Amino acid sequence: MLDKNSKIYVAGHRGLVGSAIWNNLLSRGYTNLVGRTHAELDLLDGAAVKAFFDEEKPDAVVLAAAFVGGIMANLRYRADFIWRNLQIQQNVIGESYAHGVKKLLFLGSTCIYPREAPQPMKEDCLLTSPLEYTNEPYAIAKIAGLKLCESFSIQYGCNYIAVMPTNLYGPRDNFHLEKSHVLPAMLRKFHLAACLEKGDWEAVRRDLSLRPVEGVDGSAPDKEILEVLAKYGIRPESVTLWGTGSPMREFLWSEEMADASVHVLLNVDFKDVSAGAKVNSDGIPEVRNCHINVGTGEEISIRDIALKIKALIGFKGQLLWDSSKPDGTLRKLTDVSKLHSLGWHHRIGIDEGIARLYKWYLEER
Repeated sequence: MLDKNSKIYVAGHRGLVGSAIWNNLLSRGYTNLVGRTHAELDLLDGAAVKAFFDEEKPDAVVLAAAFVGGIMANLRYRADFIWRNLQIQQNVIGESYAHGVKKLLFLGSTCIYPREAPQPMKEDCLLTSPLEYTNEPYAIAKIAGLKLCESFSIQYGCNYIAVMPTNLYGPRDNFHLEKSHVLPAMLRKFHLAACLEKGDWEAVRRDLSLRPVEGVDGSAPDKEILEVLAKYGIRPESVTLWGTGSPMREFLWSEEMADASVHVLLNVDFKDVSAGAKVNSDGIPEVRNCHINVGTGEEISIRDIALKIKALIGFKGQLLWDSSKPDGTLRKLTDVSKLHSLGWHHRIGIDEGIARLYKWYLEER
């Protein structure tokens, strides 16, 4: 058990999940926290990671740092998604073992599961059939990360646990139109379209100054702004989204993911998730699938979430779909019975969540 004086390193402490975990730990009285920005510590640099562990000697590690993105980014940067994530995981988990870290929590993703996995997806459906092609490199990297945790714990008696969150959204989300995940991308698209619809160019320019699109910021001429936004399906009369809108998705508020993660970090040990291993025909206990799904166990279609965001923002134009673009996995719902058995349940529903996110988005500027 970690006490309030334990030094906890949160890798990725400025990101969507890492920042929420950092704040959750602080709220529980864990103040001896260590974080480094990318500029201060490049987790791809093995020598730099070793030097950091030599200096700080953390008692526990939360590995929330990752190279992430949506469908478009996963298709375009396939090598980056597998190479960067494997490198980060190898460096941080390896140095954690070398420096005697007592507890490690690794954050993965439910994209590790097969494209045709039975729904809802239990932890034991891992590696039972092919992955979704669009995010295969990222998924393989995350599978490697959870297997590192399992293998170090099995061989060396480490206390390393992996959690697999569903689709997350919340404060400090990524709203990049090319690289963000579906919900924050939709929210920004409807916001910009609503501003154009109202002729509120001040709001459009403020948004683009904060988050330029393909180098176009708020100082660009109207025509250039309209052209680049139209490229991403944003027009004063309509918003066009990728696919058909039919895929079903599960969404979890990031601060709740953080609460679940800290609950696991503080209260769950590897022995708690590795008990009951099946013995194979050679008499060998097969300890596997020790990771924990983190989600709501509830789902909604992409079309319905888009309509909720459209109504929340007050955009009056059309919602269009570009069916020539990929839908991704058609259904991805987690079975969260293991998480519930370990004592954690979600509380924030999707309507409350998107209202909170839009409020944060408007105030953040």
